Amino acid sequence: MKAIIPVAGIGSRLRPHTHTQPKSLVPVAGNTILGHIIDRLKAAGLTEYVFIIGYLGEKIEQYVREHYPDLNATFVVQSPREGLGHALYMARETFRHDTDGVLILLGDTIVDVDLPALLAQPGTILAVKEVKTPSLFGIVETGADGQVNRVVEKPRIPKSNYALVGLYKIANAEKLAEALEWLIATDQRTHEEFQLTDALMHLIEEGEVMRPAAVDNWFDCGRKETLLEANARLLDQPEFYTAREYPDFTDTVVIPPVSIGAGCRIAHSIIGPNVAIGEGTIIRHTIVSDSIIGSYSELSSAVMHDCIVGSDASFRGLNHSLNLGDNTEIDYSQARS
Repeated sequence: MKAIIPVAGIGSRLRPHTHTQPKSLVPVAGNTILGHIIDRLKAAGLTEYVFIIGYLGEKIEQYVREHYPDLNATFVVQSPREGLGHALYMARETFRHDTDGVLILLGDTIVDVDLPALLAQPGTILAVKEVKTPSLFGIVETGADGQVNRVVEKPRIPKSNYALVGLYKIANAEKLAEALEWLIATDQRTHEEFQLTDALMHLIEEGEVMRPAAVDNWFDCGRKETLLEANARLLDQPEFYTAREYPDFTDTVVIPPVSIGAGCRIAHSIIGPNVAIGEGTIIRHTIVSDSIIGSYSELSSAVMHDCIVGSDASFRGLNHSLNLGDNTEIDYSQARS
């Protein structure tokens, strides 16, 4: 089965990090978002990949070719960018004749699911997760038989709280290609873009049987909050959390789970928990937790939590020399309203 990975988006919700790199290459838990996705797909046995690129697409192609030189990869450019349905329409000729179907996984989404088991299920499968705010997502509605009878993109009044998580196993690639062509030919837009949900709904109306499959966890890494949550969850995996040797950093405490890249210099600091640090970074006199720090950055005299620091960045906090008497209180925190 061929994997289709759309990675053409601008990533405006992750600015300023996406001013200089596509969001799929933002670091998380010792890898990039895209790296985690490819590693999971390879582990599940997928060998052919189509990447739909757009914004800073040359960086994605360079990354894939450098880090995965043996990958059977094809790159399709989406221009202009007019939604996920349009992205897949641009790539339709790369998969429409695949008799084994296709697997679509969004390039800013990390899904915690037994992928081989999902791939082994017959027919078309839509991965879903129960959410509290379904109006923010594409959602699925099911009938008494458990089959999907309706998919809607960000409904104003949702009739279901099961959101599409960006993972789709489509059994009939030719029918999907035809549905995407119908989408464009009829100028079928929702929220001013061509949506995959509308193409899926067209398939359902044409008689295609689809079933939902619930996933354990799902991280839409296009936002800071969920990116940091994904970082913490991934670092909590056994390969990070179990006993691990770190260099003998001077006067430094490391609280796992933590990922520290090669060539880092750290002194007089407390690192962790849930911290991922890129290679070649310098950290001195700093406490950092629940954060992602890029490569070749420098932090000093700082207390940081829930932070994302890009590569080649520098931050220096304030040093204080104090002589406090009894019954004294000094509060440097922001005043509460």
